[in-house]
Amino acid sequence: MALAEAPGSTFGGAPRETGRARALSLGSVPPPALVLLGIVSVQVGAGVAKHLFDRMPPTAVVTMRLLTSAIVLAFVARKALRTVLRDHSRSNLAVAAGLGLALASMNFSFYQAFSRIPLGVTVTIEFLGPLTVAILASRRPRDLIWVVLAGAGVVLLARGGGDVDVLGIVFALLAGVGWGAYILLTAATGRRFSGSTGLALASVVGSAAILPLGVASGGGTLLDPELLLIGVSVGLLSSVIPYSLELEALRRMPASVFGILMSLEPAVAALVGVAILGEVLTGRQWIAVGCVIVACAGATRGQRNPPEAPEA
Repeated sequence: MALAEAPGSTFGGAPRETGRARALSLGSVPPPALVLLGIVSVQVGAGVAKHLFDRMPPTAVVTMRLLTSAIVLAFVARKALRTVLRDHSRSNLAVAAGLGLALASMNFSFYQAFSRIPLGVTVTIEFLGPLTVAILASRRPRDLIWVVLAGAGVVLLARGGGDVDVLGIVFALLAGVGWGAYILLTAATGRRFSGSTGLALASVVGSAAILPLGVASGGGTLLDPELLLIGVSVGLLSSVIPYSLELEALRRMPASVFGILMSLEPAVAALVGVAILGEVLTGRQWIAVGCVIVACAGATRGQRNPPEAPEA
């Protein structure tokens, strides 16, 4: 789950960007490869984060991830941020703040979920958020098929036994709700702020919102040099790197194709869970992952633009 998971497509990406900022060395890489690399980076970052849970609580880990992202984005947009309070109305700032709170709640719930259930299962359930947004935006009768298919996948996961517990599923569903809100608010923020200014502002708000919980839960571990270094790497892998890759990909490919490729994320998460965390899914769980992937790809197919929130 990248930092900017919803600008040009219902299932992910980065907010609309204007100006001359360009990825310096990514232009020769095919856009599908950029998307897949971004997906792998996000899930590897999650795998690295889960290895930290034995030494610090999930809330402290997600705090370090969000702080890393906020610092990097604030540095990139530092000139624009100096005048943001002067140049923007309260309504615009409220939208960016709402995006930051959605970002914080989404990531908090996501980390709480995959600390309890397998990473692949968490990402699969979380995808119900963008799937719901895509279907509500479409209103095509045939999209009911994807609703049923995704619902069947979640039922299979809930009854899968093994490592799956109710609280983990609840947190994954909350992460999906946060992702859905994040999609709508990212679209609105992208219209109100140029470049990455709105996202940077939202990241600062999200980090500030989660910081007290992270400090209370992590305490002195947040100052451990080794853990701090790993936490920064999680922030880079899970947010900064995929944000850059997805932004470049969205410049050179249709949003609908981007969304279909992003539908592979649950499968990649499951494979990363096996490779890095030793989380071997059952046959029932793999079928459930497949159901949600097909539902997401089907709902995205033919989508033209993500839903947009009304102007303030």
